[in-house]
Amino acid sequence: MAICGISRDLLSMLFELGREHHPDEFVAVLRERDGVIRDLDLVPGTIVGEESASFFIDMLPLDTHQAGSAHSHPNGVLSPSSADLRFFPTVGRYHIIVGYPYGKRDWRCYRADGSATRLEVVE
Repeated sequence: MAICGISRDLLSMLFELGREHHPDEFVAVLRERDGVIRDLDLVPGTIVGEESASFFIDMLPLDTHQAGSAHSHPNGVLSPSSADLRFFPTVGRYHIIVGYPYGKRDWRCYRADGSATRLEVVE
């Protein structure tokens, strides 16, 4: 699956989720359609707190369009933590972190190995 971007609407939804859950983190699974990350799944049984959010991997839906994950950093730091780097490879290839104050520029995308990557915002 070649990912060429993320939809503007989904990115806006991620910022809104960050604001709604603040000061706790949120975590979601990203899904792609036609090479664009357009959807998310909130996993049943997700545990959220001020310093982390997690879910049980076996609660993920079976889906060949799983692209990665998204989660928030209420402290505004957009770099992955050591826990993020352990988590990323279990859920896909693209991982988005949104951070406080959840504005248009308050996000980064990383590959499963933790390296930063650019992701175009598309309509």
